[in-house]
Amino acid sequence: MIQAYYFSPTGTTQSIVKTIATTIDNDSKFHNITKPENRTSVPEFTPDDLIIFGVPVYAGRVPNVLKTYLGKIVGGGARGVAIVVYGNRHYDDALIELTDILTSCGITVVAAAAFIGQHSFSEILAKGRPDQADIAIAKAFAEDLKSTNPKTPVTPPGNRPYRSYYRPKDEHGEPVNFKDIRPVKSADCIQCGHCETLCPVEGICIKCCACVKQCPVGARIFTDLQFIAHKIELEVQFSERKEPEFWTAGHTDEK
Repeated sequence: MIQAYYFSPTGTTQSIVKTIATTIDNDSKFHNITKPENRTSVPEFTPDDLIIFGVPVYAGRVPNVLKTYLGKIVGGGARGVAIVVYGNRHYDDALIELTDILTSCGITVVAAAAFIGQHSFSEILAKGRPDQADIAIAKAFAEDLKSTNPKTPVTPPGNRPYRSYYRPKDEHGEPVNFKDIRPVKSADCIQCGHCETLCPVEGICIKCCACVKQCPVGARIFTDLQFIAHKIELEVQFSERKEPEFWTAGHTDEK
């Protein structure tokens, strides 16, 4: 059985994971682990399962909010596909970290891929991605998995030990801490409560921007000037289009 899991506050990772899974088998079973209440039960698998795990890249790593949940997985000898989706800067060590987490749980990771999705807190960085070209690549990747049925583990690029989380710097080159920065309600807020139902965390804001991008009246905004400057810096520095990369036992597409 193919079981697909994704953490996807703004839908980009979901789009890639669903494309890959349904291309392999239209009867794939999906698990949306974005909301906290969907991360309470412990997944258990068997050797007959092919597991697709998709997560966004936050600061170059697997989102911290998922670490406890992922660490409880009972792999049971299943095969796995590790997928990360990043906002056109870089995936850094997120893919090797996800691969290691799944491997430590008893899943043999037979394929891995890094795709691009619109950056969580930008309206222009990788705008509209994954786009049709990305979806076509995801389908081709899935067709390759379907035809080759890989069983040999792969090791995507990355560092061990992992690099530190990506941290932006101010105009003096000093690291900036945005831990306590979160979007605020503007005067346009209609108190619908939609933002609260969308939030995938119960605590510190992870800047996923689900509340910003899905507010029906655009009333969630960032006001911190350093954070806004960082967003603009990313939009300028990483405007050149990045392309997906993928690894299987018989095929490597590394840029």
